[in-house]
Amino acid sequence: MLIENEFTVPAPMDRLWSHLLDVERIAPCMPGAELTETVDDRNWKGNLKAKFGPVTMAFSGSVSMEERDDDARRVVLRARGMEQKGKGAAEATVTSWLEPGDVDAETTVKMRADIILSGAAAQLSRGLLPEISKKLTQQFADCLQASMIAAEAPAAPAAAAPAEPAVEVEAAPPPAPAPATKPVGGIRLGLSAIWAMIVNFFRRLFRRRPKS
Repeated sequence: MLIENEFTVPAPMDRLWSHLLDVERIAPCMPGAELTETVDDRNWKGNLKAKFGPVTMAFSGSVSMEERDDDARRVVLRARGMEQKGKGAAEATVTSWLEPGDVDAETTVKMRADIILSGAAAQLSRGLLPEISKKLTQQFADCLQASMIAAEAPAAPAAAAPAEPAVEVEAAPPPAPAPATKPVGGIRLGLSAIWAMIVNFFRRLFRRRPKS
């Protein structure tokens, strides 16, 4: 299944590109994801929890950076995972690239994911994956923006030291990291996706309805 999404972040392209390449920083922004090991600067291991209605699945796998083009601001990631209880497997190739936004100091992040699910994971997510992907993308965008703001928050100015006696000024504490998003609730997310599909159906139906 091929899924395409995009979102805009109020940040310059160069700064956003450097932030996106810091996998350890942005991993908590992926709903349900947990980074467990950094193998090297192009390979990571982690876990992912996903809920499909009342069923919760936990995947364990790896992520590899297959391509990185700093000039084009383009990166290709390959993820593979097995469900820990043997209920299925997942494989995804995610291509992301940056483009200038409509206004200055904004950048659009575009993503194209080719996802292959097998076993129970494929059956449970059938028909809902595109809508679920939109919800997850929006959560990732919101968390990414908060993470960048927190990372670049200016430190509080240090108090001036008196001339006599000399006093060592304590450095200001580093900004707090952005809070990690909680794993997506499966029932609520599933109902939201279903409702979005119903709304889209009736919108198309009334658009085709001839005027009396």
